[in-house]
Amino acid sequence: MASRSAEAILFDVDFTLIEPGPAFRAEGYGAFCARYAIDVDMARFDEAVRAAASLLECPGHAYDPEMFVRYTRAIIEGMGGTGERVSACAREVYEAWASFAHFSLYPDVEPSLRALAADGIRIGLVSNAQRPLTGFASHFALDGLIDACVTSAEHGYLKPHPSIFAAVLRQMDVDPACAVMVGDSFRDDVQGAREAGLRGVLVRRAGRGAPLPGESDEELRELGIPVIASLAELRPLL
Repeated sequence: MASRSAEAILFDVDFTLIEPGPAFRAEGYGAFCARYAIDVDMARFDEAVRAAASLLECPGHAYDPEMFVRYTRAIIEGMGGTGERVSACAREVYEAWASFAHFSLYPDVEPSLRALAADGIRIGLVSNAQRPLTGFASHFALDGLIDACVTSAEHGYLKPHPSIFAAVLRQMDVDPACAVMVGDSFRDDVQGAREAGLRGVLVRRAGRGAPLPGESDEELRELGIPVIASLAELRPLL
């Protein structure tokens, strides 16, 4: 990374700071579908998620809640779900994603954020989810650690659109060259941030699947992009 010290760290939220609980795993989808009398094969869940991933790529990066509903519907259909109730079930899953109650904080997050704040580094959140982030700190007992936050739902554009990174930095009054973006998506978090003038760090947590072509640890490090498995590895990079 460049030698200039970081004044602010921006974090992606889902799969970087928090992970979904049972409601959004195979058994959770099975339970949602059962309420709508939709038969699905829970063994097909992981394959269905991978197949639906391309639906989250929006060329214009404009926020569209229906994109996430279509994505959820595709997962249900990929598990074998059919019928007129699939759309209503998918919408309920999408709406449930807005609740922090269905998520848990990764164990490394609280100590890492507290250490960064103690170093005088400001912390911002940037998320593509529709979930409001104003209650994030209080829900996860991180009060006083978050300086700014922006979601795509309120901003109007999804990462990797450069304007969303600029929006949170304006709240913090920090220059992009003095900020680092940390997230689990190379395209949305790291590449998007770099195009907006920030440095980027990819967090690749255990169990999140194999790297996409061109995104191996070695290939990214050749581009000067650090890859970490835990936020505990972040401070030495700053």
